Amino acid sequence: MDYALSTLWYERQRYLPAVLAVAFSCLLIALQCGLLLGLFSITSIPIDESRADIWVGHPDVPSVDLGIPIPEAWQSYLAMPEVERTEPYMEGFAYWKKPTGGMELVLVIGARLGPDSIGAIRQLTTEHRTALSEPNSVVVDEGEFGRLGITKVGDTAEILGKRVRVVGTVTGLRSLAGPYLFCSLDTARSVLRPPSDQCTFILAKCHNKADAAKVVERLKAFPKKLAPFTTEDFSAHSQLHWLFKTKAGVALGLAALLGLMVGAVVTSTTLHSATSASLKEYAVLRALGIPRWRMMMMVVSQSFWVGIAGIVVALPIIFGLAYLGEYIGAKILLRYWLLIGACLITMTMAMLSGLVALRSLQSVEPVTLLR
Repeated sequence: MDYALSTLWYERQRYLPAVLAVAFSCLLIALQCGLLLGLFSITSIPIDESRADIWVGHPDVPSVDLGIPIPEAWQSYLAMPEVERTEPYMEGFAYWKKPTGGMELVLVIGARLGPDSIGAIRQLTTEHRTALSEPNSVVVDEGEFGRLGITKVGDTAEILGKRVRVVGTVTGLRSLAGPYLFCSLDTARSVLRPPSDQCTFILAKCHNKADAAKVVERLKAFPKKLAPFTTEDFSAHSQLHWLFKTKAGVALGLAALLGLMVGAVVTSTTLHSATSASLKEYAVLRALGIPRWRMMMMVVSQSFWVGIAGIVVALPIIFGLAYLGEYIGAKILLRYWLLIGACLITMTMAMLSGLVALRSLQSVEPVTLLR
């Protein structure tokens, strides 16, 4: 191991391309997957930013933004000792008629506005909730002004013939499909006009969050009537729907695979060339009685340290680019398991490249020194 490290250090110019190739592969895998996670986490914002522990919807609901009306009376299914309270939740797509002309698809989200509301997003302040108590008032993300054709709080527009007014803004809640419009339950009913006594989802809050899974299991006794989810499960369910519907995951996955293949080829070629250039040194070791397997272990050790060096180089760049992406508005989620997975895949690639480079040692014999 010490000899392998010494060789890498004194011949660092020779091994530098392999280190950079490993770093590039790790960087591409982590950032591509982080960008994918960030992109589809946007689709579950209404779930993730609520205080609900359980979401109950129609059996065929594909995601939170494609809800299907259900009777409010289904709240009775949640009358269990573990459930603290329930409330209806409204959401649905509609067309926003811009003041400047043209239309924009928006997602109207209506929830109760009381201090104990479990459907209202956490970003709604007391001032927001007071303002939203006014009929036909909405709160939007300030980054969506351009898409909505407005310039300031107080501007008005029309949704399905209803005039609505923007009474406040939030940040960091931009949507993938159409801008989110946060409003009261009454405003959502007025705009979306669902059948009477129906809502889109029923939300529940448990006395103990850990009991949510038990409640969901009991509700699964009615699979043809309703679909129950814990908040975490419904968030993943919504993200997976958009992942497979848009095929974006396939595109980003292929790009990451391409980077991995390029890194593997460059790393393998570099290690093979470095091993071939050192055949005389290996022949000396062989003449001194060093077993061939020991020399092979040294090549594998070199590939291991090349992988470690590549990861050490890549990690600061990954975090730097992720911070830059957040700054310019691209959400990149670097979960710990994602980083660990990227590092493991990269190390596997480096070790396999080292094994491929072992073929250079097949012809190493002391007689090589006499040529």
